[in-house]
Amino acid sequence: MQVQAQETDKKAVKNEIKEAKKEVKKEKQVLKAEKKELRKLEKGDVSYQSKQEFYSDFGDVKDAQWKRSDYFDEVTFTKDGQSMKAYYDSQSKLVGTTSHKKFEDLPISAQKEIKSKYKNYIIKSVMLFDDNEANDSDMLLYGAQFEDSDNYFVELIKGDSGIVLQVTPEGNVFYFTKL
Repeated sequence: MQVQAQETDKKAVKNEIKEAKKEVKKEKQVLKAEKKELRKLEKGDVSYQSKQEFYSDFGDVKDAQWKRSDYFDEVTFTKDGQSMKAYYDSQSKLVGTTSHKKFEDLPISAQKEIKSKYKNYIIKSVMLFDDNEANDSDMLLYGAQFEDSDNYFVELIKGDSGIVLQVTPEGNVFYFTKL
């Protein structure tokens, strides 16, 4: 009797595990379906809605220069003396902004790691991508898509070639792409 009960318990546990795996698989499928892919914009003029959203987001900016790229309506402008670029998605919602930064703006740990691991490279530029947390669209920089979050991007040059490093606000450094 006791052996039969143990066998029944084992079968029940196995069935529970099977069901849990099915649930996890379903959840993964739902998440995958919900993940927004970057949608190419139709060729043409910058969206009127993107311009309206921009002025709502940043106020009456006088020097706004617009262009439409494959995936975003992009506007270059100056705000509080800082040159910036804002990116609007196919729904005319702000994805995020980029601005030029100094190497010294990076977290100290990232500066040390870059100086030690990439000492034969010349630092070309540092850019900060400031994500709009209210929009879950992924961003595309340097021809590579990444999940939206605030990050620095450091361009390094060595001879005729270059690379881009991605640096988190916490100071983690990752290879991002080739220039």
